[in-house]
Amino acid sequence: MKKKGFLIDMDGVIYRGSEPIPGAVDFINSLRKRGYPFLFLTNNSQRTNRDVSYKLRKLGFEVTDEDIFTCGMATARYLASRTPHGTAYVIGEGGLLAELHDAGFSIVDDHPDYVIIGEGRTIMLESVDKAINMIMNGAKLIATNLDPNCPIGNGKYRAGCGAFVAMLEFATGRQAFSVGKPSPVMMRMARKRLGLSTDETVMIGDTMSTDILGAGSMGFTTVLTLSGVTKEIDLGQYGYAPDFIVPSVKDLLHDDLFEQILQKQREYVEALD
Repeated sequence: MKKKGFLIDMDGVIYRGSEPIPGAVDFINSLRKRGYPFLFLTNNSQRTNRDVSYKLRKLGFEVTDEDIFTCGMATARYLASRTPHGTAYVIGEGGLLAELHDAGFSIVDDHPDYVIIGEGRTIMLESVDKAINMIMNGAKLIATNLDPNCPIGNGKYRAGCGAFVAMLEFATGRQAFSVGKPSPVMMRMARKRLGLSTDETVMIGDTMSTDILGAGSMGFTTVLTLSGVTKEIDLGQYGYAPDFIVPSVKDLLHDDLFEQILQKQREYVEALD
């Protein structure tokens, strides 16, 4: 039987703020030791995969740069496949800019092929006005993700990429194309990066509207952790459901539950046969 593999969200699943969630380090390190491939997915484009892996190693996780896949990486690679050596005006931070450069894009201040919006802590209204005019003149609007807000710790939030994208959509009458979760673009890229088939892939996340929706739509087995954004009381408002719900990834250290998750995939394959 082929090995199964895991796509894993980070904030709210394996850490909160600057602290690992209890049991998360043991779970991730156990996947490594047992030979299960995994890839961390994040809808935050601020940092490169190298920056993120450094943070995780400081928290005690046995990870490498190759274990991280950001929406900035997905966006850059998708656009490069559509427009090789294209141009972009970017509202975002270093991680997104680095990925676009690595993908062969040039960052410009006029007549770009794309206006790309990512996370930013210092977004200026002047940049937004500039983007509006570029879009009105034909540039395509791209969002690294559509998350309306971002948790910053201590129960506080700041405006997310989706909030700024909504403003640009309203001002221009143009709709953005988003590459990050729950987009099938990022989900498919991540699955292929691990060399997995649909029935071999498990998604572990804490957000119904991104992690669970995106992975469920792709046919992956889905595991919702209640250690982050989505709480049990919220589940009734959704017309879809995860395959498994756990308080946190610590519960996945139990062999019986872990085996049930793998068995779910086998049942899925048998149902298709």
